[in-house]
Amino acid sequence: MKHLAAYLLLSLGGNSSPSAKDIGKVLSSVGIEADDDRVELLAELDGKDINELIAEGSSKLASVPSGGAAAASGGAAAGGAAAAETKEEPKEEEKEESDDDMGFGLFD
Repeated sequence: MKHLAAYLLLSLGGNSSPSAKDIGKVLSSVGIEADDDRVELLAELDGKDINELIAEGSSKLASVPSGGAAAASGGAAAGGAAAAETKEEPKEEEKEESDDDMGFGLFD
C-alpha cells in the first residue's frame, strides 16, 4: 500500500509517469525503504491514466457482495437464542469500599 500511495502522491503532484527512483525518494523521505519487487509491480501502471484506473476499480468493487448486513442479522439472531437458553444467575452486588474503614472520610 505504501508503494501505491507514493505512486499516487507523485501522480497527483504532476509526475504522470513516476519512476522506481521517484517512488524510492518519496518513501525514503519518511524513513521507509522501498521494496524493489513492489515497485516493479507499479511499472505496469506506466502510461495509464490513474483516474480511469480508480473509476474502473470502483465499479468492480461495487459489484462485489459484502454480506455485512446478512452476517450482522444472523449473528444477532444466534446471540439472542443463546441468551434465551442460558439464564444468568443474578450477580451479588459487590460491597462498596468506604473511607470510613480507614479512619477518615473523603469530605472530613
